[in-house]
Parts: sequence; structure tokens; C-alpha cells
Amino acid sequence: MGKNRLEAFSDGVLAIIITIMVLEIKVPHEAGLGALAELLPVFLSYILSFVYVGIYWNNHHHLLHTVSRVSGGILWANLHLLFWLSLIPFATGWMGENHFAAAPSALYGVVLLMAAVAYYILQQTIMRADRSGAVLKRALGRDLKGRGSIVLYAAAIPLAFQLTALSQALYVAVALMWLVPDTRIARALGDEAQ
Repeated sequence: MGKNRLEAFSDGVLAIIITIMVLEIKVPHEAGLGALAELLPVFLSYILSFVYVGIYWNNHHHLLHTVSRVSGGILWANLHLLFWLSLIPFATGWMGENHFAAAPSALYGVVLLMAAVAYYILQQTIMRADRSGAVLKRALGRDLKGRGSIVLYAAAIPLAFQLTALSQALYVAVALMWLVPDTRIARALGDEAQ
């Protein structure tokens, strides 16, 4: 199977995830600005999750550029990633509706952690299954950014029950780490083309 079908399916799922998240923001029944203030936690959680989905979409796009042939393992690893990403709207909604309370914040971290682990598994599966895995392996190197993200998520989950604001700050910090698109793969593919 070619990668175009996998990429199109993944893009569609990610578009649906973003659509579900925005539909969870309920329009106030009052016309005053005070009604919008009540939605601030929901809106802030939406912004954070929108950024995360955008980061995954961007990096997934670059990741699939290293693939020349899609194996069954890559399909399943990709579905595993999409499963965890599909839980972001639920975790986002629960966290926002409950004003970043401890348990919803911890669950949000679990979803982010599992999505990061699933992305790592997808990377490893591509490197094992595809000839071009060497390009990806060279591009990622020791992948300190990816592994560091997993460590920060794992630290933020229990912190949510003690210092919720610090837990949220770690989620924002990881998003900021990835906000600038990861150029390692593009550089490696450029090197390969020469």
C-alpha cells in the first residue's frame, strides 16, 4: 500500500478531532461579555489541545514523507496513535468544564503521554519495516525531544494531584517545545535527495 491513503485517512481523523473539540465549546445564551468569561477555562483547554493536534498533524506529515511502502505494522501503529489522539476532545472537554481540576488534568496528561508513546512506536515501526527507515533513524538521532516529552508528561500526571498549575505548565512547556516544526526529517530527506 502507498502512503497517500494512510496520510489521507489520518488527516481526516485529525480534522474530525479538531471539529469535535470546537463543537464542545457551547455558545452562551446571554449577550454580555461576562458569559464569555465563564467559558475561559473551556477555551484555554481548547487552545492547548488545538496546538497539540496541530503539532501531531505537522510532525505526522513529515514522518510519512520517510515512508515508501506501508506495512501492516505501520497501519496498526498509526491506528494506535489515532486512537489516543481521538481521546483528546474528551479529555479537553472534561478538563475545561471542570476548570483544570486535578483528576481531569491528570487524565489529560495520560492521553498526551499515551499519544507520545504511540507516536514513538509508530516511528520505531517505520524504521523496522521500511527501507527508508535509515533516513528516519538518521533524522531522529537519539530523539531527546521526543523522549523528554514522555518524561515531562509522566512527571505532570502525578503532579496534577499536588500542584495542578505546575502540571498544566508542563503540558504547555511540551507544546512550546514542539511548536516550531521539527525540521530533522526534512533536513534528512534533503540530504538523501542530494
